[in-house]
This record gives sequence, structure tokens and C-alpha cells, in this order.
Amino acid sequence: MSKPVVAIVGRPNVGKSTLFNVLAGDTISIVKDTPGVTRDRIYADCTWLDKNFTLIDTGGIEPDSSDIILSQMREQAEIAIATADVIVFIVDVRQGLVDADSKVADMLRKSKKPVVLAVNKVDSFEKFGNDVYEFYNLGIGDPVPVSAASRLGLGELLDEVVKYFGDSTEEEEEDDRPRIAIVGKPNVGKSSIINQLVGENRVIVSDIAGTTRDAVDTEIVYNGTEYVFIDTAGLRRKSRIKEELERYSIIRTVTAVERADVVVVVIDATEGVTEQDAKIAGIAHERGKGIIVAVNKWDAIEKNDKTIYEYTNKIKDTLAFMPYAEYVFISAKTGQRTNRLFELIDMVRQNQTLRVATGVLNEIMTEAVALQQPPSDKGKRLRLYYITQVAVKPPTFVIFVNDKNLMHFSYTRYIENKIREAFGFKGTSLKFIARERSGKEQ
Repeated sequence: MSKPVVAIVGRPNVGKSTLFNVLAGDTISIVKDTPGVTRDRIYADCTWLDKNFTLIDTGGIEPDSSDIILSQMREQAEIAIATADVIVFIVDVRQGLVDADSKVADMLRKSKKPVVLAVNKVDSFEKFGNDVYEFYNLGIGDPVPVSAASRLGLGELLDEVVKYFGDSTEEEEEDDRPRIAIVGKPNVGKSSIINQLVGENRVIVSDIAGTTRDAVDTEIVYNGTEYVFIDTAGLRRKSRIKEELERYSIIRTVTAVERADVVVVVIDATEGVTEQDAKIAGIAHERGKGIIVAVNKWDAIEKNDKTIYEYTNKIKDTLAFMPYAEYVFISAKTGQRTNRLFELIDMVRQNQTLRVATGVLNEIMTEAVALQQPPSDKGKRLRLYYITQVAVKPPTFVIFVNDKNLMHFSYTRYIENKIREAFGFKGTSLKFIARERSGKEQ
């Protein structure tokens, strides 16, 4: 089941980033940064009460500006609106209702998405309370007074936001077809790959609007199995501003990955692997998705018998945080090895749902401990009592120990490698939780 996406939008300098940082950093939980992945802090995985969702920050919307940076910010905000399930529209009580707010409200009405109106900088309700009512004139619902800086009214705001969660995710939960997100930088050939798959198999069912986003999903039947491909290639901007292009790519990737079981990260063979490729791959990795790296435009590369080996090692160095990923070298243009994607998708899906018996896991762990003694600190040595698998997608293991603070990352990786030696788990990350017998978790 995918998490709902909540976008914070509004004019520049009304407090969007302040609200985002407070919600992401303190009021609600944010996932830890993944080693080896540069986080672009325009999105955060959050929890309010028992509801999980993805929060997106946007550039300010300046409806009539011809300034190239502001217009790019406006376009980026429009994409966030299109991909969101719920929109938090933030305005400034101290500036009052301005014409640009009304224009943004018109844009939001056209999106037909649920909108929660947050009136920011209400540090004192006695002082600014009456000014809040002015924003009823926007005609998009009851304003919620908040102060991001003073952390006032945030619970009431989030209560309003989560009221809109539920229906779309329940629909998706009933749909057990494999969902595959095709992600990557602009112009690496994402749409071309889907078009090649559709053209070769001649069995496309339909193009349907995405269940919860304005993306286009493509249904393809291959060897009797129906697959849903989520294309994130809807952007063709001629922007000279690299940072904004990266923000577009990040937003679309986050929303597509949330809905997917398996993620195909497309890399342009003629460009090689880049830091932006690593950012995009990291989004899928930290969400525990199955991952296939597809190196496209392979027909354009001069090759010898060592080219694939050398190219794979180069990519693995950059994507060192996900050594489990599967690789395939393809050409969407010629169709070279594109059908191999289906074999890899099926294999990765099987590995994502693989369960290992508790007895077998404990035999592997006992042997691993005998081969390499657990770490110690100040005379106290880590003891591993018991391991069991508690979940799939991704496969998740709980290890009971005497002191979770002694369970160093390197030793966890060692145990993971031993489990992978026995069962493979190719194409999927594994999650490990250290739990003390007292019940404390890591």
C-alpha cells in the first residue's frame, strides 16, 4: 500500500519551508538518512498519529512573474500539486489576503484535490484571530490558524490533513498486480522503454489515469501476467536551471516509487552514472523497494569483451549503498534485452516476498557468530540470542541481543551477507531491527 502524498504550496516567503522543517524534523518522525545517499530535503517520510505519509516542500508560486527562477518555482509547485493527494495551502496572516493568494487558490481549485488552508504566523490568536477570517474569501474551506515558527496549531492542521487519507490507498491494496516504476533523470529513455515493451508484446490493455496521481499507468500482459508500469517521464523542460530540474525529478520519483513494488532505475549509458542517478536510486532504496538498474542506450556504446564488466563495477561504486541491485544492459531503441526486464521483475518480486524459517535463520546466525566474534565495547561483548523474520516487502528480520548499542552497522551487514549467501535475496534490500530482551528497539 502506498503512502499518501501531501504538498505544501503557497507564495514565496509565507513560511512553507519553516512549516516543512518543523513537521519533518520534530513534530512528526522523519526516516534516518541512508548512508551513501545525499538527501534532497524537499520531501520527508512522516507519521501523524497512526497515519504515514510523504510530505513535499515546494518553491513559492508567483502566479504572474516572468522571472525565470520564479517561473521555474511555479512550474515545480504545479507538479507537486498534480502528484499530491492532499494540498496544504499556506498564507501569511501578517501580509493579509493579497491578489496572488487568490490566483493560487484558483489554481488549486482547478486541480480538484483536497486543500487544507493554513494561515501562518498566528503567534497570538488574541492579536491575529480576527485577521484569520479574511481568508474565508478565498473560498477553499475553513482556515486553520498556525504558527510554524512557534509550533502552534500544528496538531489541528495535521488532523485536518489526515481526514482525507484512506479511500485511494484501500483501492490500491486490493490490486495485487505487480507495479513497476520506471525512474531516472529526464531524457534517459524511460518512456521509450515502456513504448518498446508495449510495441513488442502487442497486448496493452489500456492507458488509465493513475489511481491516486495524475500520472499515466500502462498495463502490459506478458506470458499471462499483467504488469502495471508507472512512467515518471512526463516532464520535458528546457530549463537552464539544473537544480530545478533535479527537484522535478525528485518529486516525480518519490510519488511513483511510493506506488511501486519494483523500481527500474534507468541510467543513460552514454552519460555514465551520476550523482543525480544515485539520489534517484536512493529514494527507492530507503523505501525498501525491489531495485533493477537498467542501463539504456547500450547500442550507442563501443564495446569489447570487458565493457559490461567495467561498466557494472563503475556503477556499483557509485551505488555502493545498494549492492543487492540487479543489472541489465538494454536498448529501448533496438529492443535489445528489454524482455529480460520481465524475468528480473518476477525474480525480484519473489525475493521481496520470500520467507525464511526461523530455525534455518538461527542456524545461519549461529554459524556466522562462530566464524566472526561479535564486537565488544568497554569489556562488554555483543550477544546474539535469536533471529526471526517478521515481514516481507522488504524482508524484515528482528535480532534479539543483550545490548542493541553494541550491534554495529558493520556486524549487521556481516549477518546480512551470510543470509544473502544462503538465500540470495537478489534485487531487494533487507531490513534488520536489533531488539533487546527488555523490548527496546534500534
